[in-house]
This record gives sequence, C-alpha cells and structure tokens, in this order.
Amino acid sequence: MPTKHLYYGWIVLAVGFLTMLGGYACRNAFSVFYPAIVNEFGWTRGNTALIFSLNVLVYGLFAPIAGGLVDRFKPQYVLATGAVFMGLGMAGCSLANAPWQFYLLYGVLAAIGLSMAGFAPIAAFVTNWFVRRRALAFGILGAGFGVSLIFASGAQYIISVFGWRTAYVAVGLFVGVVVAPLCIAFIRRSPRDKGLQSDAEIREPSATLDDKPQLPARVRAWQETNWTLRKAMHTRQYWLFFPMFVLSVGIVEQIAISHQVYFYLDAGYGSMQAATFYGVFGICFAIGNIAAAWSDKTGRERFYIPTCLVCAGFVALFFFMQDANAPWLPMLIAVGFGLCFGAIPCVLNAALADLFHGKHYGKILGTMIIGFAIGGMVGPWLAGYLYDVTGTHTITYTLIIASLVAIAIMMWLAAPSKLSPVQKQ
Repeated sequence: MPTKHLYYGWIVLAVGFLTMLGGYACRNAFSVFYPAIVNEFGWTRGNTALIFSLNVLVYGLFAPIAGGLVDRFKPQYVLATGAVFMGLGMAGCSLANAPWQFYLLYGVLAAIGLSMAGFAPIAAFVTNWFVRRRALAFGILGAGFGVSLIFASGAQYIISVFGWRTAYVAVGLFVGVVVAPLCIAFIRRSPRDKGLQSDAEIREPSATLDDKPQLPARVRAWQETNWTLRKAMHTRQYWLFFPMFVLSVGIVEQIAISHQVYFYLDAGYGSMQAATFYGVFGICFAIGNIAAAWSDKTGRERFYIPTCLVCAGFVALFFFMQDANAPWLPMLIAVGFGLCFGAIPCVLNAALADLFHGKHYGKILGTMIIGFAIGGMVGPWLAGYLYDVTGTHTITYTLIIASLVAIAIMMWLAAPSKLSPVQKQ
C-alpha cells in the first residue's frame, strides 16, 4: 500500500530544509562578517548595519512578487533561480571595497535571490503536503534557518584563517552549486503532482467531510472561504498578524542575528567565544523550531503566548552581562533565548497558514514578509545607531523585551484557534 512507503512530502520538506539552510546562511552569517568589515574599512556600526538592513528591506519588498511567482510557475525553477542569484551576490561581495558595492551585491542581488528561494515560496508548497503536521513542517523549515545560525561559527573560522573575502566565496558557492540542482530535482508543488495525497488525507481520507457539519457555523464559513489577499486584508486577524511579523521576525529576530555577536564582544568576550555563544543560540533556535510542533496538539496561542513571555525573561538577563567574568551567563542566555524564540516564528507562520491557506497563500504570506522587512530594516540599523550614540545596548534590550510582550498580546487578540482549530493528532 502507498502509505507503507516513504511519504514524498518528507523529501520535499528535506530539500526545503536544505534550501532554508543555504539561503539564510547567506544572511545570518552577517553577524560575524559585520565586525570584520567594520575593522577593515573603519566604517561606523550604523552605516555598516545598513548593508544588512537593505538586504532585509529588499527581501521583504520582493516577497509578494516571489510569492506570486511560486503561485504561478513551477516552484522548483523559482527556487533554483533564486539560489543562483544568492550565490552570485555573496561571492561577488568578496570583491567589494566600498559601501555601495555591498549595498548592490548583498543588499539587492542576494536579497532578491533569497526572497525567491526563501521562506514564502517554500511555505507556499510545503503547506500543500502537510496539514495535520503543519507546525512540525514549519518547525523543520525553521530548523534550517536555525542551523544557518550555527554556520556562523564555521564562517568565523574561515574568516579567522583565510579572511572574510574567502568566506564570502565559500558561502556563495555552496548556495549556487549545491542548493539549486536539488530544488530542480526534488521540489514539487503538491501531492497531486506525484499522484499522492496530503498527510491529512492519507491518515483520515473521509475526516474532513465528516467533521464539517460538526463545526460551528463561523468556523465552517471561515474554512470554506477562498482566501485572496483582498479578502484577507478585510479581516482583523490579518492586521494583527502584520505587526506581529514586524516585531517578531523583523525587530527581534534581525537584531538578534545582526548584533548578537557584538553583544558578547562588547561585554569583553573574544571573537571565537562570541561566535560560539551565537552558534549555541543557533542550535537551540533549531531545537525550538521543532518544539513548535507541540502547538499542533495544544493550539497555537496556548503555546505561543507563554513562550513569548518566557523568552522576554531570558532577554532580560542581558542587562546583567556587564563583563566577561561569568561565561555561564551568556551561555544561559543563548540557550534560553534560542529555545524560546526558535519556536515563536514557526507557530506564527503555522497560525497564519491555518487561517489563510489556499491557492493565494503565497501572496498573502509575501505581504506579511513586507512587515518583516519593515522591522528588519529598522531594527538592525537602530540597534547600531543607539550603540554609536549611547555606547551601550540597554535601549536595544528593552526594545526586544517590549516587542516580545506586544506580540503575545496580539496573538491573544487574534485567537486563531477560534476560527481554524488545529487538526489534533
């Protein structure tokens, strides 16, 4: 019987994981390239962080286009083209000597490539394969993002031994030469393309039809809606999720990625120590991604809200990291912050898919990523500017904590489980 064989959705998900790993390694390794570039050229932190901010902005602005492309064309070719663009942009940075060159290569070319081979296009087809295990699928994709943070330690080693220019070439080659062919060979839009069914249809082929009459009328009406971007934008939930993307994957995540190494360096730790703490954060972030699958059982907000608040508590420990005399403290922060925050974006994305999944989901998610881009553009630059002006990260830590509390409140107000309850396993 077909169910006795390996479900092809797992192959699609595995390639999606590797694509996330390679693509976001390009962006997330900026945290270790950042000090090297500042030291070589003597640019201010704020101006140098604009390289990262521009990448995030272009990535976000292009996301609705990327989502539309993957809704319209074969996703394997969209992703492969994006991987090639990323590889060219990153490898090209090895030749850069002026800010405008980094802005063009890393901020524009690599960003467009990442948008085409990033989360929005991948999520658009992965949700077709996984319904019952949607948060688990997003968790595995998110783990690709988390493992890309671990790659920063490897990039730091290459930078220390061979220099940052060689490191850029290594990252670019991996994405362009390894990831692109895998996407063409294995990615498919939906189970129908392989003559298969989704995981929910395999497990319970008649459950969907039998269960609908038992659902409240409001829930049935919501789930039966053919969600277009226009319809989604007329809901309260859409406009609660948009600022959640701004604050969580925009402000909090991008500050953590771009400045976290500097948090440890400015407390007195060495480059490899700081990269190690950042790598531990990445490992725990990946574990947190997988832990987000628990929301498939509990419901999205029941998992999301307490996780945000506990995460805020771990971030508050940064206030006590005044010097390098207590290495257990940054390690504790990296573990707790990584575990908690790793789960937050995965549950957020699963909840969005629960509410608005359909043939226009790629475009809807793409507009959410504009929100991410707004936060991601402002956050890294603002954190660098605040340090240039005050000489401390105190305001930045406060901003992260306030953002985590705010998104917990907004998830409570959105209450996705009341409109699209998870299909408990």
